[in-house]
Amino acid sequence: MLATDLKTGVIYKENGAPFVVLKYEHVKTARSGATVKVKARNLLTGQVLPKSYIGSSRVDDADVRRQNVQYLYKDGNNYVFMDPDTYEQLPMNEDVVGDGVKFLKEGDKVQVMYFEDSPVSIQIPTTVTFEIIYTEPGFKGNTVTNAYKDATIENGTVIKVPPFIKIGDVVKINTETEEYVSKA
Repeated sequence: MLATDLKTGVIYKENGAPFVVLKYEHVKTARSGATVKVKARNLLTGQVLPKSYIGSSRVDDADVRRQNVQYLYKDGNNYVFMDPDTYEQLPMNEDVVGDGVKFLKEGDKVQVMYFEDSPVSIQIPTTVTFEIIYTEPGFKGNTVTNAYKDATIENGTVIKVPPFIKIGDVVKINTETEEYVSKA
């Protein structure tokens, strides 16, 4: 494929490793041709790298297979998922799951990406809902400022929430920015 076909979310291969485009920018200058600048994550190592390509250059298309699975439980350093069609259990180590572990809840449905028949990463939904199990009480009248307080969600992850959130509230969280979105 052409470098100009690289958009956010596209997976391509470079030097034998799969990369997913996180951010895309098409730059065109008067004297030289178009340049494509991307911020891409290596799906094997998790490393995020800035890359630049001449608009007419070509990149290899990656053979990535996606599979919908359901998260079951954590077993030591492995996270166990289940294929809902065959009921086959798929254990994956922490390196494959990555930062997505912060927002995994038993029973959640996620996508596993396979590169050359081995799992390389999981893709969780952009927004998830969790119940607040602990937070300090807010102070009356402290709703005008842009202050946030710590709150622990039901899987143990600590996030920042507005002062009016209390224990037992269910909140929406953006998994890409790890920020509070709204009450659910």
